[in-house]
Amino acid sequence: MKPLGRVLLAVLALFSSAQGLDLNSLKPQGYLSDFAGVVDPASRQKIELYAARLEKATGAQMAIVTLQTLDGEPIEEVANDLFRRWGIGKKGEDNGLLFLLVIQDRRSRLETGFGLEPIINAGQAGSLLRSMRPALRQNQYGEALWVAATAMGDKIAAAKGVQVDMDAPRPRRAPEPAPNDIPWPLIIGGIFLLLMIMGRGNRRGGGGGGGFLPGLILGSMMGGRSSYGGYGGGGFGGYDSGDTFGGFGGGDSGGGGASSDW
Repeated sequence: MKPLGRVLLAVLALFSSAQGLDLNSLKPQGYLSDFAGVVDPASRQKIELYAARLEKATGAQMAIVTLQTLDGEPIEEVANDLFRRWGIGKKGEDNGLLFLLVIQDRRSRLETGFGLEPIINAGQAGSLLRSMRPALRQNQYGEALWVAATAMGDKIAAAKGVQVDMDAPRPRRAPEPAPNDIPWPLIIGGIFLLLMIMGRGNRRGGGGGGGFLPGLILGSMMGGRSSYGGYGGGGFGGYDSGDTFGGFGGGDSGGGGASSDW
């Protein structure tokens, strides 16, 4: 066989091996499964964190998936099949949504669970997909997906009367009072009490042991820092926020949503 023929056969074999979309081989990588490899690390981190806090605040689960091609399969069927295989959303609540982005085919699909259809209807889903076209046409996939994720998530959160806070402060250890924070009212009161005790001791002629009791009283007033104004240890330590993907919950798709292209 001529070298040119061998090259053509190799190209055809490589092309054939790439054909055939096998959904069974696709396993979730997180809230964002970037099988096409088009999302930058910074956008991935933001999306993962946002989706985790969305689930914590509302219970809704968001899956964002990128593929290179559908190999001629209808995007509606692929999205519906993938949604059910992964079980996006909580079982019995069906409060999941799937955003599917197909790079070579330039197709997108937003699929919602039955429980979210009253919040995100087909018209709203289509409007969101169309609003992403400018960024997608410039190959800004990470930014487009971030905008889509927050738009969908904020709408769900608003419907449930909560807010997804990306800047929520973590509990920290209670601040220690400064060393020069002296409890002056107690010290002044102690001085008056000391003078009274010393005066009584002098009148009775027992000056030798009169200094022990005043010293004990002053020591208890000035040395007990751990029980005054939050002195000493305790307070809130660090904690694991749980802002990570813990798996999907067995939800089902209601078949609602919209598809678009760019």
